[in-house]
Amino acid sequence: MTPSSINWFKFAAPARFYPLAGRLWPWFAAIGTLLGLVGLWISFFVAPTDFQQGEGYRIIFIHVPASWMSMFIYCVMAFYALLGVTFNTRLAGMMSSALAPTGALFAFLSLWTGALWGKPMWGTWWVWDARLTSELILFFLYVGYIALTAAIDDPRRADKAGFIVSLVGVVNVPVIYFSVKWWNTLHQGASVSLTKAPSMATTMLLGMLIMALAFWAYTIAMALYRVRAIILERERNATWVAELPEMKS
Repeated sequence: MTPSSINWFKFAAPARFYPLAGRLWPWFAAIGTLLGLVGLWISFFVAPTDFQQGEGYRIIFIHVPASWMSMFIYCVMAFYALLGVTFNTRLAGMMSSALAPTGALFAFLSLWTGALWGKPMWGTWWVWDARLTSELILFFLYVGYIALTAAIDDPRRADKAGFIVSLVGVVNVPVIYFSVKWWNTLHQGASVSLTKAPSMATTMLLGMLIMALAFWAYTIAMALYRVRAIILERERNATWVAELPEMKS
């Protein structure tokens, strides 16, 4: 059987996606843990000291990947919202709900580590900088999505409301990314670019990229683990749920 012959759309059904998620999430959790340990070791014990910022720069090994993931997760939520609106798939709303708490965590982590980095570099914990402010708006969008969907009892109506928040709020993501180019901000420009050579040592770049992969694997693991709980909650009256081995024990 070749990958092209597999009917991937069959996994859009919660009953089929549930066992798949159960098989995959432990692997991604293990990969994320391993990559995280390697990334932290390189970032804090192997990477050289920055000649301008000293040891304080090492916060970027957490801050930058967390910022990347906070934006990427919201884009994925908007993608699921588009699928949900277009094809009316139940799993789209479930996956969005499963991703939102992790996205909010990374947005908060980005803001918190940014404050820790900003205090010694700028002399203050917070400035109303364009990038910081737009990242704060992203955090509020995550919190608003979670609060709105939790406040609506009907899951389908909650999904549709969440889709609107995701699709409208995603316009904030390019604002975050391009803010340092569009406005005169205190926040430094991108250290990693697809079109330019990196402005940091190879060891620093390696540590940052490994931490980004660790956060990515963690996000997938948590989304798959959380969506299984959401599927069981929403499908609790379905026949296939009652036939699950864990439900019989």
